[in-house]
Amino acid sequence: MIDVQDLTIRYGRTPAVDHLTFTVTPGRITGFLGPNGAGKSTTMRAILGLHTPTAGRALIDGRPYTALRHPLHTMGALLDATAVHGGRTARAHLTWLARSNHIPPHRVTQVLDEAGLHQAADRRIATYSLGMRQRLGIAAALLGDPQVLMLDEPLNGLDVDGIRWIRTLLRRLAGQGRTVLLSSHLMNELALTADHVIVIAHGRLIADTPVDTLAARFHRDVLVRATQPDRLAAILRAHGATVTPGPDDLSVRGLTAQAIGEHALAAGIALHELTPRTATLEEAFLELTDDQPQETRR
Repeated sequence: MIDVQDLTIRYGRTPAVDHLTFTVTPGRITGFLGPNGAGKSTTMRAILGLHTPTAGRALIDGRPYTALRHPLHTMGALLDATAVHGGRTARAHLTWLARSNHIPPHRVTQVLDEAGLHQAADRRIATYSLGMRQRLGIAAALLGDPQVLMLDEPLNGLDVDGIRWIRTLLRRLAGQGRTVLLSSHLMNELALTADHVIVIAHGRLIADTPVDTLAARFHRDVLVRATQPDRLAAILRAHGATVTPGPDDLSVRGLTAQAIGEHALAAGIALHELTPRTATLEEAFLELTDDQPQETRR
């Protein structure tokens, strides 16, 4: 697992990461969310030993990444798909990584096939599109067949087929009991992919929860279709609800679906629909991050 404990990273007096604690557990896809400048990339770099913490620690299976003798066997990571030597071929790039971590050569062919790059394996990386470089970065992360994967914005540049491929891949890996941490700004896609989310803002943890639970925290309204909508609207307003009429329905805030049903029953009004509507992951994320105290904003 990935274990971050009281992680603090300061640049001068400004904390980029501020006493951050969370654990990424095996067997599920964990989304890592936060506004621009929240500290996500800094945290991921600290997990890989690329930033030295001011305080706290980040461990992979109980050890710092820098203490792993052959780290690609334990953890695969993608931080920046463009940070590769454009003059090398994909095969040469992966072969060099494999040799540095005592990974057998046949594994290079396997991950090239897995990433759909077998036909372009001997082309120079400089000729690759961003989507192809993302596939190459994911292939490199898979090279050591690690139990832990950490991917920063891996969906950037991928087409529809590429997004479907990585979604299927990550679900399969999590289903095998591996630990998967995924950062992405594509909320709709993350809602389809992730099981759990960790949300940070201004370097601090503000949510560590299943995706469905986070969205359910932010109730939007209750959609109501009734035989006497005007009469029902008046009754619900009398009980403190805010009611917005639609063409053939009512949008009700301030009362639960159960309370609305009980008021309709007492008035003898038949209901055709009574549907609580919760926020999408994107809406919940925006409300959660907008709700942070001003004194924490930097």
